[in-house]
Amino acid sequence: MKKWLYLLLPVVLTGVFLMFYFKHQKESVAREHARGQEIAQKTAAEKAVKDAAEAKAKESARLAQLERDRENAEREAARKAQQDAVDKEIKDKTNASLAEIETATKRAKDLETEIARLIGDRERVTRESFELAKQVELAMVAKRNAELEEQRLTEMIARRATESSMTKVATPPPPASKS
Repeated sequence: MKKWLYLLLPVVLTGVFLMFYFKHQKESVAREHARGQEIAQKTAAEKAVKDAAEAKAKESARLAQLERDRENAEREAARKAQQDAVDKEIKDKTNASLAEIETATKRAKDLETEIARLIGDRERVTRESFELAKQVELAMVAKRNAELEEQRLTEMIARRATESSMTKVATPPPPASKS
């Protein structure tokens, strides 16, 4: 019987082992299945939290984008209003400058006309004064010529008078002798 013992003992032990093995395998499969469900639940919960966070982040990003768009629109409107104000100010200054230029141009034309008239008057007065100075000089020359002519005539008369027999003093007759 000892020979059967060598065969029987490993078979019985193999049977006991298989019994514990299958029992443990069922528990292991059940635990693995439970663990898989737990992981799936955790994953689903994490995914739900992640989706909720993602949705919240998207909503926050959308609100932030709307706020940025609104702020950009306000900035753009303010910039446009400021630019319009600057443009209006420049246009007003330009119109005022153009009106001032027009007035200055008209005044310049009037002054040029006045200058031309004054230049003509100055030339006329200069010409008249030159003519009057010329007449004065001619009169002085004529006076001088007349004086020279008068002196010449006076000298000529004086010379003729001295040469004339009428102007010679007659020599007194010799005194008569008393005899």
